[in-house]
Amino acid sequence: MVSNTNSKFKTNFTISIEAAEGVTTGISAYDRAHTIRTAIADGARAEDIHTPGHVFPLVGRDGGLLVRAGHTEASIDLARMAGLKPAGVICEIMNEDGTMSRMPELKKFAKKHNLKVGSIADVISHRLQHDSLVRREVEVRMPTEFGEFRLIGYTNAVDKAEHVALVMGEPDAERACLVRVHSECLTGDVFGSRRCDCGSQLHAAMRQVAAAGEGVIL
Repeated sequence: MVSNTNSKFKTNFTISIEAAEGVTTGISAYDRAHTIRTAIADGARAEDIHTPGHVFPLVGRDGGLLVRAGHTEASIDLARMAGLKPAGVICEIMNEDGTMSRMPELKKFAKKHNLKVGSIADVISHRLQHDSLVRREVEVRMPTEFGEFRLIGYTNAVDKAEHVALVMGEPDAERACLVRVHSECLTGDVFGSRRCDCGSQLHAAMRQVAAAGEGVIL
């Protein structure tokens, strides 16, 4: 992979490739399709591919569209959502005058060829609704001056960020309970800094949850 690129959209380009056998000039649609099939075949070997060539592999970011909203990630996410190998082939659709098709032209093209049109925003929305984006890692009992809480640690499956939930009682999705989303502040929460009121806000939230007997602080 090219580690440093001036690509406007920070696309992870790799070295261009060509099938070692079964192609002529390599530039035709047939030859490119053959190169792609060769590269992604189960059991493909390094010697099956030559470089440089006329097909340009791209590398998607870990986390897909939730990390980078690009066409590369969209193709991989769509394949994964369909239960297929996480890889895809993408290309630009051109107008008759050589300019790149935009949504109005793409809709006409899709209607003419009986194709469906989806957007990157559609895939992102689907993933946010259906993907499990957090993983529960650990749970411990934590007695405090405000009562006993359960401290539950989570990891974000996309960016690996860590989050903590302080839970009292048995919150149920069927009924409302107190919830506070607290902005983490090391100096205020842990060291009691007087430069902010983060620590006092956290304590106030814990006090209110304890008084209610049930609640969650994130």
